[in-house]
Amino acid sequence: MKRLILMRHAKSDWSDLTKPDHERVINERGRRSAEAIGRWMRSHSLHPDHILCSDAARTRATVARLSLEDTPTTLMRQLYLAEPDVMADALRSRVEDCILMVAHNPGSAMLADMLVETAPDHPSFNAYPTCATLVVDFDIENWRELRHGTGKVVEFVVPRDLIE
Repeated sequence: MKRLILMRHAKSDWSDLTKPDHERVINERGRRSAEAIGRWMRSHSLHPDHILCSDAARTRATVARLSLEDTPTTLMRQLYLAEPDVMADALRSRVEDCILMVAHNPGSAMLADMLVETAPDHPSFNAYPTCATLVVDFDIENWRELRHGTGKVVEFVVPRDLIE
């Protein structure tokens, strides 16, 4: 059994329009959202074995706010604005049982839709808003066996579900 926790980065800061996209950080709402998702993950015993993270500033800041300090993290340039097949290929190279992948849209939304057997009954799933988090299980022994449409949704949450 393999588990993917697929997260879109938290809300980014657009206050400095001269800053390159790759260097944009998260804003205050994004910081609160990432912290809330981190608390939710811990309360649901969702402890990834490894984190695959785009090397963009906003994805790195999102991971930092999750407070998963003891989890090994690999920063990957290829996850920056990646197509879903590139993201899936990054998973196929791993050996850990539970992977947290933090990336961007539209790739995250497209990958989520491609991987699940049945989409969760949540109004935000197709939009995959900032900090949206999907937990999906695959009945496979090795990530190389990952195929579209085979994932069983365990959870799907967005920060708005957690923050009043």
